[in-house]
Amino acid sequence: MTSDLPTALNLPPVDPLPEATARYFAKCDEKLGLVPNVLRAYAFAPAKLDAFAAMYNDLMLGQSGLSKLEREMIAVAVSAVNRCHYCLVAHGAAVRELSGDPALGEALVTNYRVARVTPRQRAMLDFAVQMTEASYRIEEPDRQALREHGFSDRDIWDIAAVAGFFNMTNRMASATGMWPNPDYHAAHR
Repeated sequence: MTSDLPTALNLPPVDPLPEATARYFAKCDEKLGLVPNVLRAYAFAPAKLDAFAAMYNDLMLGQSGLSKLEREMIAVAVSAVNRCHYCLVAHGAAVRELSGDPALGEALVTNYRVARVTPRQRAMLDFAVQMTEASYRIEEPDRQALREHGFSDRDIWDIAAVAGFFNMTNRMASATGMWPNPDYHAAHR
């Protein structure tokens, strides 16, 4: 990276930031100690940032039968398949934080199949990875396998929504040369 821009593209943030965006960034800085570069990347177009943040917050922080950790695990497993440097670094740190287990974060980043997870979580990750690699092959027996591990149909929707979102964001991060915040590398180890 040759500048303080969060991507390889020359898309500087709107200056000044809209008041709502400035407040959102201040809240991120207060809660996280940083403004994630993915948010900074979208700051050139506040409407795009608002849409991205709304979807992210709904999927990752909203009401769900999936825990926050499970949603982050999906983010990492999908990002590993897509080799998304930004998301592996950022969401690997989130897995380490939420689980209190640095080894879990590292295993999910390198190969979710070696991670020490429950059979239920393994089924969830298998489905998310199948969706990432070949979604057209998903059939009713794949959904039924999730039900047999205790997932409701709403949970299956949420697994698919999180996996779908990260497939999109992985591609955007890779295509734009998005860099993870340096703080993520050492976090929660």
